[in-house]
Amino acid sequence: MLNSVSDTLRARFADALPPATFRDLTPTYLEEPRGRYKGSTGLLLAPATVEEVALIVRACNETQTGVIPYGGGTGLVGGQVAPEGPTPVILSLERMTRIREVNPTENVLVCEAGAILQSVQDAADEVNRVFPLTLASQGSARIGGNLATNAGGVNVLRYGNTRDLCLGLEVVLPTGEIWHGLTPLRKNNTGYDLRHLMIGAEGTLGIITAASLKLFPKPESTGAALVAVKDPQAALDLLSLAGEMLGQQVSAFELIHRMGLDFLAETGPDIKAPFAQTPEWMVLIDLGCFGGVTAETALETLFAEALERDLVRDGIIAQSQAQRADLWAIRENIPEANRRIGSISSHDISVPITRIPEFIHRGGQALAELGEFRINCFGHVGDGNLHYNVFPPKGRTRAEYETERPQVKRIVHDLTDALGGSVSAEHGIGRLKVDDLNRYGDPAKLMAMRAIKAALDPNGIMNPGAVTG
Repeated sequence: MLNSVSDTLRARFADALPPATFRDLTPTYLEEPRGRYKGSTGLLLAPATVEEVALIVRACNETQTGVIPYGGGTGLVGGQVAPEGPTPVILSLERMTRIREVNPTENVLVCEAGAILQSVQDAADEVNRVFPLTLASQGSARIGGNLATNAGGVNVLRYGNTRDLCLGLEVVLPTGEIWHGLTPLRKNNTGYDLRHLMIGAEGTLGIITAASLKLFPKPESTGAALVAVKDPQAALDLLSLAGEMLGQQVSAFELIHRMGLDFLAETGPDIKAPFAQTPEWMVLIDLGCFGGVTAETALETLFAEALERDLVRDGIIAQSQAQRADLWAIRENIPEANRRIGSISSHDISVPITRIPEFIHRGGQALAELGEFRINCFGHVGDGNLHYNVFPPKGRTRAEYETERPQVKRIVHDLTDALGGSVSAEHGIGRLKVDDLNRYGDPAKLMAMRAIKAALDPNGIMNPGAVTG
């Protein structure tokens, strides 16, 4: 049983930590973007060094006080908020923002966990390199949270998830010991890989305080195109054709449904309509080219071949970087339009790529049998990840459908599982999907997860209630 933060523990921190470590507990630290969870209290601490993090965690372990890691607060599954239970320590990484090293020769960047993702991207850009993790929240998301949730984003097709972009970590373990695992090595077969254990653990096994990240050469030419396709199957056929013709030059391949543009028109942000008449389905393709090939020419060649094969019906190829940004603004602002409409239930799922059309068809049918809904389906079709979000009819609110939310979620997740998919593709488990993990998770995997948690964190202080419950 975790105890509340005692006066003794507060006094211990006051004597051992600089005054700047103590922060006012504003509502920001007790909320999460979707409004499903809200914390009530906690001792907010913002250490500046790994040693200070270790001191805090060690004291919490000794007093069996829960520790809630807090990065940018952009997580969508409630992993950063403790809505119930004893008073925790909320440990914010907001002061640990240094870029410790940038080495373009080794293509490695070392930064602290509180570094904003956009700042990491900018530091890579300064040495003519790319850190390819790209998210809508990159202006506020922190790299520690990206690693803790194994964030995905739009460039997974080419570069992989966040775990694929990390070479080493510095982590404070639940005992307060520091694992000095920062390394630039690509090959290191010395026993268990704690790096991959910590990535995706959502702060339940330790606090990531720094990371060695992979950098990549900056493409010589970049470009984008938004094309209209007949249906999701045509989108998959276009993906296959793009792979055959362009290979690893395809950085992103995003499926967009008409509903996303309808929502943008209904609520904003104000985005210029790309087509005179919005197609039912669209694909946003982004390229990064080398070897003297221009992205614009490559996209024109792909479009011509796709048109010949009747895979596309219309298209816009960006003629400048400003136009490329305009096309991406459509995709990147759909989540904000979703938020303004207010979903009944939002789903971050993945299925085998070849089964995406089946999922979309069967999901729409099953929900139609339940009632009248609007479905906004979009996402990273190149890696099988769909954001399948269910909304009330126009003129109704999500509050009117709150009692139907569990059934909507169950329909979507049951179908995902039946097709061999995952009910959490890139957002994590947090507190939102603990029951889903228990329902759909492999029993042997769940047993192993709980055994690892018990071994590393026997007092259960690390983000209690998240992931394993």
